[in-house]
Amino acid sequence: MNKLLLLTGVLLCVLSTSCIPHKDIVYLQNKNTATDSTQVMVEQQKPYRVQINDILNVRVKALDQESVGILNPAGEENLSASGAERAYFDGFTIDVHGNIRIPTLGKINVLGYTTEEIEQLIEQQLLDEQFKATANIFVTVKLAGLSYTASGEVGSPGTQIIFKDRVTIFEAVANAGEIPLTGNKKEVQIIRQYPQGQQIHVLDLTDIEVLNSPYYYIQPNDIIYVKPVKQKTWGVGVNGRESLQTIITVLGLITTTILLINR
Repeated sequence: MNKLLLLTGVLLCVLSTSCIPHKDIVYLQNKNTATDSTQVMVEQQKPYRVQINDILNVRVKALDQESVGILNPAGEENLSASGAERAYFDGFTIDVHGNIRIPTLGKINVLGYTTEEIEQLIEQQLLDEQFKATANIFVTVKLAGLSYTASGEVGSPGTQIIFKDRVTIFEAVANAGEIPLTGNKKEVQIIRQYPQGQQIHVLDLTDIEVLNSPYYYIQPNDIIYVKPVKQKTWGVGVNGRESLQTIITVLGLITTTILLINR
């Protein structure tokens, strides 16, 4: 009987430590001040500079639209293709040398440029080589969707594409099916590609100060990895009910074993 009481006490201690605390699952908590209301200025996103393997969507307009028809994608009429498929086949992929290849213009190096700078670059080259200012050339360049990969403890792991210029970490997570209770919201990793290689940045989504992080906005080709909480590894349940069910099951087995031994 003493052994049973001792084991019961130990298991109750496990119950008290196995549940995931409320503060570990709530987003954007004000951890630095006592007040519930606070004002946080979201850090301004810096212009994204394109990298190798990015896909650009280029459109050229002019008074005589037929004169620039060769510069525009021809696959827009394929309505059965998804947005991502159109972007892949009709867009201009930046090669390993940082170039895109545009009809009549040839190769243009755009590595490290913003989309606005690429617009100006293409427009100026068209005016210098093919058109006069009176043609009213108008060039637009956009990223062909913001592609990123979510893995680990998220609802729908895999590669996602959002057709927006700016995407926050919360939008990216929500688009990937949210982080379940078994995911560690306090140490969300962003693996980001730079010209010199990859770097890992860690965000605490439970802290409102994440709004001030330079990594609050994701970038194309980011990998978002959410680690599991320790409670999932322990296998004792992530909330009180699950932990209690586990303990009741274990206590039943222990009691049965002790009764068999004492026979």
